[in-house]
Amino acid sequence: MSLAERAGLSLLSRLDPERAHALALGALAARHALGLSPASAPPRPRLAGKVWGLDLAHPVGIAAGFDKNAEAVAGALAAGAAFVEIGAVTPRPPPGNPRPRLFRLPQDRAVINRFGFNNQGMEAVAARLAAARAKGLPPGPVAVNLGANKDSADRAGDYAAVLTRFAGLAQIFTVNVSSPNTERLRDLQGRAALEAVLARVLAARDAAAPGAPVLVKLAPDLDDAALAGAVDACLAEGADGIVATNTTLARDGLRSPRAVEAGGLSGAPLRDRAHTVLAAVARRTAGRVPLVGVGGLSTPEDVYARIRAGARLVQVYTALVYEGPSLLARLAGGLDDLLARDGFAHVEEAVGADL
Repeated sequence: MSLAERAGLSLLSRLDPERAHALALGALAARHALGLSPASAPPRPRLAGKVWGLDLAHPVGIAAGFDKNAEAVAGALAAGAAFVEIGAVTPRPPPGNPRPRLFRLPQDRAVINRFGFNNQGMEAVAARLAAARAKGLPPGPVAVNLGANKDSADRAGDYAAVLTRFAGLAQIFTVNVSSPNTERLRDLQGRAALEAVLARVLAARDAAAPGAPVLVKLAPDLDDAALAGAVDACLAEGADGIVATNTTLARDGLRSPRAVEAGGLSGAPLRDRAHTVLAAVARRTAGRVPLVGVGGLSTPEDVYARIRAGARLVQVYTALVYEGPSLLARLAGGLDDLLARDGFAHVEEAVGADL
């Protein structure tokens, strides 16, 4: 991390977390617009490859929630992300939950949020992504995290509507049935409910964006039976991948005073549970679909462990709050070194090596 990045993070840490996040997004976008993005990283043949037929320079991307409204997609890709997931995006623009709704837990290297799917709505976000594409984006797929409005009577219809709106603009779609901040959303992870949702979403995909991968993002708080049911629903309906995991409601072992806040916990305390869930999903899917590992990743060793547990791709978010965007390049470079150390010619050879 450079001195300038360290100083910037120190300054942002003194501000209200939601305000600081908005400023960080603005700075990331401005840096790219002004031609100040870091030089492209050297090619890493051990890491580059295709997933779902899409070219990726390495396995490390940015998770949903970091850039809800597609304000810094170009900047994030230029900073070293192999892919970026925007959103969650809903059909209509909800204000989300009342502020304050984002809390740093520095003693735990964690964050709690209870945003409640705040975003500018699919029309505004799609228009912004289209404008960014018209200007030219750095290489890397863009994913959209599909959300449903809190007051919607047809949440499956909401997911399908957002996917349809982003057809031709995004390459990957993730069905978010696991956010803890929208009432009863997690109920959609039950097998019958999830199969019904996926049937609607996949039909919309086949009509509007044939061949585009549809993933499902699951919670880390499911028990073994519920997790197995959700995974089986994904496989039965033909989902193209699973993202493990979203934020957690657990609060075990936290030291920060803000640990009492309601909302989803992300960051270092989630690492072990997210790893365990990812490995369980990998065993049950047995290589039938690619998996994306998320939750508590902050070092190359974390990324490598998640890949060995079955992830083909990984995503980070909370670690960027504490480490800055240069973390992306450090994770990719460190992963390359670890693969070389252990004699892997390509990252795909390491996927699931510990199972």
